[in-house]
Amino acid sequence: MPHLLKNLELNGFKSFAQKVVLDFPEGITAIVGPNGSGKSNVVDAIRWLLGEREAKNLRGSKAEDLIFAGTPEKPKMSLAQASLSFENKNDFFPIDAAEINILRQVARDGTSQYFINKSEVRLKDLIDFFAKAKLGTKGLTIVSQGNSDVFIRATPKERREMIEEMLGLREFQIKKTRAENQLKNTQINLEKVRALIEEILPHLRSLRRQTGRWEKREILEAELREVENLFFGTQTNWLESKIKTVAEEISAHHTEYKTLEAKKIELERNQKEIEAGEPKERAELKKIKIQIDELLQTQIKFEKDISRFEAQLEMTERKMEPSLPAASNLFNFIKKIRVRLENILKNNLDDARVIVSELIKEIDSYSAAPDSSSSNSFSPNLKSQFTKVESDLKEIKTQIENLRDKEKTLEKSQGEFYESFKAAVLSVENIKSKIEEWDLKNQKIAFEKERLEIRLEDLKRQIIQIGRNPREFGDNINSGTLKELKQGLESPELREWEQRLFKLRGDLAVIGEIDHAILKEAQETESRYEFLKTELVDTEKAKEDLKDLISELSSKIKTEFNIALHDINKEFNNFFRSMFSGGHAKLKLTSKSSSSRANLKRQKSESSELIEIESNDSNENSIEIEPEEEEPGLEIDLSLPKKRLSSLEILSGGERSLVGIAALFSMISVSPPPFLVLDEIDAALDERNARRFSAMLKDFSKKTQFIIITHNRATMEVANILYGVTLNADGTSKIVSLRLESV
Repeated sequence: MPHLLKNLELNGFKSFAQKVVLDFPEGITAIVGPNGSGKSNVVDAIRWLLGEREAKNLRGSKAEDLIFAGTPEKPKMSLAQASLSFENKNDFFPIDAAEINILRQVARDGTSQYFINKSEVRLKDLIDFFAKAKLGTKGLTIVSQGNSDVFIRATPKERREMIEEMLGLREFQIKKTRAENQLKNTQINLEKVRALIEEILPHLRSLRRQTGRWEKREILEAELREVENLFFGTQTNWLESKIKTVAEEISAHHTEYKTLEAKKIELERNQKEIEAGEPKERAELKKIKIQIDELLQTQIKFEKDISRFEAQLEMTERKMEPSLPAASNLFNFIKKIRVRLENILKNNLDDARVIVSELIKEIDSYSAAPDSSSSNSFSPNLKSQFTKVESDLKEIKTQIENLRDKEKTLEKSQGEFYESFKAAVLSVENIKSKIEEWDLKNQKIAFEKERLEIRLEDLKRQIIQIGRNPREFGDNINSGTLKELKQGLESPELREWEQRLFKLRGDLAVIGEIDHAILKEAQETESRYEFLKTELVDTEKAKEDLKDLISELSSKIKTEFNIALHDINKEFNNFFRSMFSGGHAKLKLTSKSSSSRANLKRQKSESSELIEIESNDSNENSIEIEPEEEEPGLEIDLSLPKKRLSSLEILSGGERSLVGIAALFSMISVSPPPFLVLDEIDAALDERNARRFSAMLKDFSKKTQFIIITHNRATMEVANILYGVTLNADGTSKIVSLRLESV
């Protein structure tokens, strides 16, 4: 009996917090236990060790979910570790060792490490290692819980992958995909080499032409130096001369500024002296103006009072006349006066307002009840007041006239002061204007000097750029070679010299720097050209070799697959008829029209996966290519006794499990794998089919080692060793073993 899988060690993996070791003897190992105890974690660990990368295929969302998460009684762990040991006495694996140990670790930061016999390897190496042994995660080496019908649910391309892995063709598919990627990279390298050759050839031709141009270059260099002396020396001399002239002008201009500034100080001092000598009468003049304003206000008031008294006296005199008109006529006359006075009020005359108001009152009083005795007693008093007001008004007018005479005298004295002060202020403003004009001119001269200096500095930078020293064109240059620039830097001579410089430099640039370094470069370029030609031939040969390899691998995969498919179909039909007591089953290749899109997607996905694995394991980048030839997938053709099938979807759960089991055993009949891991694939079987399944297990255990998780008593009975998985009080999984042979 085969004995390849030796033991599995878990530490911190999912529910197995403590170190646990499961030994796998020959034959069948059954793992039992209640739901949720952690049985399927054993299957997940084996799948993980065989190179599974997707956490979802391990019943998790991320790599961290593989690490023991902790319980209320036990803290979480920072690292998950699992290892598989294989017996290799018969050199099943391509390693010179009696025992092979595969170790994988994952930390909470997602970092994974892989070891083969304690030597760290890449995931790519691990996948290649198992592919050569017909092992991996694509096929049916491991059937997870609830996936007993995985062969039915799979797409035609996935079915083909499962069979290819169990036939050992997965190794060739990986090689083919990598060869296709290498072919693409080789084609890119080929194009790069051709581009380099095309790029190097013009330069190489130029180097070859430069070897015979020494004499012409010496003549051109001498002429170039002479023209440079004329072009740069003449400009340098002219600019330095102009800068010197402008500097002298600036010095003289600053002397003029000192004179203007002294004059300004003198005039400002004179202005202050005149302002300090302002006549003292100014304050008195202000006081007289205030007195005149006050007297004018008093005069206006007295004039108002006189107008009022005159109106009152006139009314009094009319009342005292002996020949008065009749009462009715007098009353009408008074009404007319009253109307006229109201019109005066409507005109808003400030001076007449008080008088009119008093007249209205007098008229109202007279029209109501005239009393001659009271009028006679009021008149002398009114005249006395009137006389006094007239006297006061006359005195006020006299005072105003006296003050105005005095004001004229003082204003004449102030006018003379203002004229002299105005002249002093004007002189100060004139000198300030001259200083402003000086400042504008100074700025213009300074700007001109700065412009010339910038031009000179730019000229020096040009001299440095051509590899010469600006001092060569200073005072030490032979003045006999220089020419006078009548039009300054815009002279036609400069334009002619500049054009000559460009031409000479262009000719020299075409010739290039011919020296020993150039000769050495020419030799190196020749060597590189010859190397690239050889590389081109080798790359083209490698391209053809890769094409041949891809063709050979495709032919080998196709041939071996078709041969194996014939044998698998034969066994598949036999197992199917045995399980269903009749009917038939067959696997057939899909047509190109129905499978082209799915096949292209599958091969691109597989190629991308391999590229991703390689890019994660190394710094080299691979390039995805389109597969050259599409490979058909596999469809299942079934016929059940006493039942008409229109689709595989109408099969019951038990029937789907039986079909999957029949397909599994037909594959291992043709190409027995070293071991199989089955997680409750017998769960949907009835008692009769369960016993038939256990009998098949016992029969196939002569060639294949089985690790099966089950709740089925019939399956347990054929097991050589039984492991029980339970939960400890702290929430971790615990293993209890029982060797049934001894029992």
